[in-house]
Amino acid sequence: MRVKLRIRSSGGEVVTSALVNSGFEAETPQLLIPRSLAAKLGLWPPPPEAYLVEVGTAGGPVRNYMVPGAAEVYVEAGDRTVGPVRCDIMISSHEYEVLISDKLGGELGIVILDLRGKWRFSDEDKIRETEPPQYWP
Repeated sequence: MRVKLRIRSSGGEVVTSALVNSGFEAETPQLLIPRSLAAKLGLWPPPPEAYLVEVGTAGGPVRNYMVPGAAEVYVEAGDRTVGPVRCDIMISSHEYEVLISDKLGGELGIVILDLRGKWRFSDEDKIRETEPPQYWP
């Protein structure tokens, strides 16, 4: 299930679809972005405050750069915008799609109704449809 996000960093702003991934468990609100998108946001090469983290994935452990508090994100849902929520940015050289962590999805008020693409905000009854995927090779 995907939503449209506006991502703002000190180096730029991008609107893209992002996969809400309840399996992306994090202690803080985090957004995983591909390296090509990080470059558009001024976060690649990694800024001085970035550090390497090792994360477990279905394909085994990988190392990504983490940039704490590097962005503000908004969900843009046509008739409504929710945010901003400040989040950490994890930069991946393996993933081609933006992934929203469980903690960030919760702070944005995203409630998954149907894994085939139905969702709503936590403070409404309106059923919303998934966004098409957007890839950042």
